[in-house]
Amino acid sequence: MSDVKQVYHSLEDWIEDAGILGSVVRFLLLAAATFVVTVIILNVGKRFFRKFLKSRDRIQVRFVEKLLRAMVIILAVFSVIMGSTATASFGKMLFQGTAILGAIIGLAAQPVISDLICGLMLSTSKPFEIGDRLELDNGVCGVVRDITVRHVVIRTIDTVDVIIPNSKLNAMSITNMSRAVGLRSIHFRFQIAYGSDVKKALEVVRAAVLSSPYVVEGPIKREKEGGPVYFTQFAESSLTLEMTAYFPPDHPSEVVRSDVNLRVAEALAANGIEVPYPHVSVVMKNQGEQA
Repeated sequence: MSDVKQVYHSLEDWIEDAGILGSVVRFLLLAAATFVVTVIILNVGKRFFRKFLKSRDRIQVRFVEKLLRAMVIILAVFSVIMGSTATASFGKMLFQGTAILGAIIGLAAQPVISDLICGLMLSTSKPFEIGDRLELDNGVCGVVRDITVRHVVIRTIDTVDVIIPNSKLNAMSITNMSRAVGLRSIHFRFQIAYGSDVKKALEVVRAAVLSSPYVVEGPIKREKEGGPVYFTQFAESSLTLEMTAYFPPDHPSEVVRSDVNLRVAEALAANGIEVPYPHVSVVMKNQGEQA
């Protein structure tokens, strides 16, 4: 122990005698020590908060975690600047001009402050949780992956992460497809040609929809009946059949819609039921008839 103290005092005496070089060495040592301590604190904090991410307030805990991490990093940088003789004078000069510095920081940090406040509002009001499937009014649809001090990360069906600032997301209309619901649903409309056997088409569509592995029992217990198939409309060039299918909230609606549409198209084709398309019949009059 005495050897360690002797080495420390010898190093301190050398730094004092070395002048500018010693100040630089002191700054580097302080920066290295601060970096190590900061990394340890951040890792301990990450493990601490990870235990609480399974609670109901996951988005709140995640936001507080990111906010505290940012504060720890800012304090670490500030302590390095003010704790070394090589940079202390610069730090004092920087923070003494409070009026000018405050104006500059206030102007430059407006988006950051706005995102911070809106992130706090989102984490408090909790319109969504981590893992919820959202549909925004700008067309973005995906699963919430993370929230930070500045933004929310939403992963789309294409596994692309869309990063949206908290201030913009807070001003959007959000459709939460996972909020307080055990099931989600899609309402399907299928068109068949005039002259088709409607009763047969109703049975074929229902069987095809319920054959999907994504479709489950509806809120009214009917042994996976879902919604019945209805013959709802005589359209201009087709007959309209409609049905509601239910599926678990963890499945993307695009996957369910694609699977059901494919099964219905194959079933209609296999049973000789025509799927029409809009067409126009043009009748031409010859010149003799016009005369």
